[in-house]
Amino acid sequence: MKRLLAALLILLGAAAGLVYYLGTREEHVPAAPPTASGAEQVRRGAYLARAGDCVACHTARGGVPYAGGRAIPTPFGTIHAPNITPDKETGIGNWSADDFWRALHNGKSKDGRLLYPAFPYPNYTRVTRADADAMHAYFMSLPAVRQENKAPELRFPYNQRALLAVWRALYFRPGVYREQPNQNGEWNRGAYLVQGLGHCSACHTPRNLFGATQDRADLGGAMIPMRNWYAASLTGESEAGLGRWEVRDIVDLMKTGVSARGAVSGPMAEVVRESLQHLDHGDLRAMAIYLKSLPQSARDAEQAAPPMTPENERILKQGAALYEKHCVDCHKPSGAGAPPHFPALAGNRAIMLAAPVNPIRAVLHGGYPPSTQGNPRPFGMPPFGNILSDQEAAAVVSFIRNSWGNRAPMVSSEQVNRYRTVQLE
Repeated sequence: MKRLLAALLILLGAAAGLVYYLGTREEHVPAAPPTASGAEQVRRGAYLARAGDCVACHTARGGVPYAGGRAIPTPFGTIHAPNITPDKETGIGNWSADDFWRALHNGKSKDGRLLYPAFPYPNYTRVTRADADAMHAYFMSLPAVRQENKAPELRFPYNQRALLAVWRALYFRPGVYREQPNQNGEWNRGAYLVQGLGHCSACHTPRNLFGATQDRADLGGAMIPMRNWYAASLTGESEAGLGRWEVRDIVDLMKTGVSARGAVSGPMAEVVRESLQHLDHGDLRAMAIYLKSLPQSARDAEQAAPPMTPENERILKQGAALYEKHCVDCHKPSGAGAPPHFPALAGNRAIMLAAPVNPIRAVLHGGYPPSTQGNPRPFGMPPFGNILSDQEAAAVVSFIRNSWGNRAPMVSSEQVNRYRTVQLE
């Protein structure tokens, strides 16, 4: 019995040691030799910081860029983005290029603390050392702003930082992106940006109960629970995937927020405004080519039309009358719209998603694409939540989802009511 107990203790100790090793291990890569002047390094770093959309999280509403303070809601509590200006006391002024690389690549702070993956280091680990060094040079060139950081406000047991070692052992492996030899340089550049700095999977990939992205459904579409938006699939042709889009339409959407195939709104509008519109055409094209090449997600499936019961027929008839009254001027009787300013509804897969949250929110709260250099005065949709009841909004969304060849499940008034409150953060 004593031998058995001793063996179990040894096994438990070995398992704990393995978890600790996997959860805290690091990859060390020496600083890249400078290939450009200091000014050019800073310029390159500024571009890469844009590509990573660092300003979105590290800037509070109305605050100084990169001074932190923005609350990042998660299913486990709230994390406040830190100050990354070069202030020596509250920012990263004392961080070396090695320290910055350690955070991006290994998910560890300067003092060795494990970082919460609300900071998307599972994506940023793919960034090369040369690019990380350029970003560090850029952040060190910014004006130092003194702004104290706020501690995470997480529920137990998620506030026990030591448990991150277990999470990391299960779900995180540090590693720079490796080019695929069977693909050309443009495809590899797109993959590097999408998987790394772009961290597209952070929103467009579903997560498990522990907040880790599910690789088998990478970019296959996911609900963003704390934002009450659905980030559509970027794979294949079903759902709202990009398989049938022309490359130029994807580039237009990322560069301006609108294209012949659709427009962005909600959280994605911020991404376009703060990040994607500032990228070079070549990088946007590379991202588009990579995204178009992705295989169709196993989660993609055609929607079934709802049964034409007398009640459903009544609701769709009411929705048709509401559409005629409120929507037809912009979106036309045929649902063809007037792209790029008034998106088509006929054949619009974003309208037919299994999760109807986005069209519901569009009807209730309206929305605008971002104001971009390529589209400085975007056309927008007014909110109808103040004049439509939950049942009426459900009727018109159900009608749109089941007209002009569209087909998708009916929307209920309960679903509409769930999204009637706007969540700004």
